[in-house]
Amino acid sequence: MKLRVSEIVSLDGVMEAPDHWVFPYMDQEIGEYVMSVLQETDAMLFGRKTYQEMAAAWPERSGAMADIFNGVPKYVVSTTLSELAWNNSRLIPGNIVEEVARLKAQPGRVMLINGSAELVQLLTQHHLIDEYILTVAPLVLLKGKRLFQVGMEGQLHLLDSKAYKTGIVRLNYQPVKQ
Repeated sequence: MKLRVSEIVSLDGVMEAPDHWVFPYMDQEIGEYVMSVLQETDAMLFGRKTYQEMAAAWPERSGAMADIFNGVPKYVVSTTLSELAWNNSRLIPGNIVEEVARLKAQPGRVMLINGSAELVQLLTQHHLIDEYILTVAPLVLLKGKRLFQVGMEGQLHLLDSKAYKTGIVRLNYQPVKQ
């Protein structure tokens, strides 16, 4: 299974709390692309914080996007949670890197990570990410959690890109294997 990271970032790389700043740049065309990515998703992988935010928002929603979020298996990395209330959620016990590598070896198309900065950073350092989809909003925030940190250096190969009329640019990258 391919491990895909899909993140909304500002032009200066901030990914924290996009729900506070990205909506003025979203439109139907971008929404359709988001749905196409979700429709390829066979599983989701979350860190604790992102999982808790998603689990608080999606179980009561309906519609095509909610059906995907609520229906696919969800794997959660946490050392503090012991129970997961959102259906189809499973806690990842033990070694995160080993468990994610094991999940990737299972059949399926895509396991998707949204948010979960620390998890993405860990998995990037261990070369477990197969693809990054970066949705870049045309603003500079100058503060907030960034997707890429020291220790994550590496080269990416551009697979695809698209500029939208709202000013958002979508960039699809694959890590270059070293």
